[in-house]
Amino acid sequence: MEVLLGNRPVFASTDLDEVRDEVARIFCPHRLDLTGAASLLSARFNSIRLGSVRISYLDYGADVRIEPGDLGTFFLVLIPLAGRSLIRSGSQEVVSTPTTAALPSPTQYLDMRWAAGTPKLIVKFERTAVERSLEQMLGEPLDRPVVFDLGMDLTAGWTRAWRAMADLIVHEAEHDDGLTAQPLAVAHLENALLTSLLTMQPSNYRERLAAPRPPVLPKVVRRALEFIEQHAHLPITTEDVARAVAVSGRSLQEGFRVHVGRTPMAQLREVRLTKVHEELAAGDPARHTVTSVAARWGFLHQGRFAALYRQKYGRHPSETLRRG
Repeated sequence: MEVLLGNRPVFASTDLDEVRDEVARIFCPHRLDLTGAASLLSARFNSIRLGSVRISYLDYGADVRIEPGDLGTFFLVLIPLAGRSLIRSGSQEVVSTPTTAALPSPTQYLDMRWAAGTPKLIVKFERTAVERSLEQMLGEPLDRPVVFDLGMDLTAGWTRAWRAMADLIVHEAEHDDGLTAQPLAVAHLENALLTSLLTMQPSNYRERLAAPRPPVLPKVVRRALEFIEQHAHLPITTEDVARAVAVSGRSLQEGFRVHVGRTPMAQLREVRLTKVHEELAAGDPARHTVTSVAARWGFLHQGRFAALYRQKYGRHPSETLRRG
């Protein structure tokens, strides 16, 4: 089994106390017991933090029981790369395998048993970031803690796309000059991971998220358009735009649908596409590349970017750079 994030090591150890302490340093204090052969313990932990998201690879090698209790300040998505584990969170319980991730919530008591040979990809979200994003989407304060359904079906369409984004972060983090070195790219991936969880994974707020919201007025949309134009160089999200014009994210989305015909993030993409075009037209082919310019403006997938560019400007981006 391939070890992920090999260039981002935190520790490797066969000492139970050291393993417990090092994992606690990144996550939280917890009980860690061996439940099988002690000789199998050969833990490896690699990790990288990007904004409010941390991506980690953790393998104990042995059968272990992990009891953190309440996580308190963060959410986790636990994705087994092989093997199986039993996850109990509050009143929920799930057998987690490579097709079923677990999503324990911070206010639910967590107790886990990982079988030997169950390395995991772990995505950690800060609780404050999750709650702030949800409040902006709802346009009102939360009246109770967020609790997700524990099981996360990785064979569903949206979860396959979600996992692909997490895998992209891992792949790029394994290269020091990858997309994770680009602030706009990092913000885009972080926001996409978080908002898709909030809108697609069942939770105690899902019904309120699905309830219809009235669209904002045209003058608010105009202010939002101006904000997007002026801040396109920054890692802004729909929630940032909504906050700037004092509306909820969902009302802003509906206002853009009615009055602009596209989402706020689609509008941001159009503005950034224009900025890329301007840089390519003024660029020196000996000093600039299409890839570097596109990445600087948050375009992560070169094939998709080239198709968008051809659709808008009728030529390949490299042609603009050469002519410029």
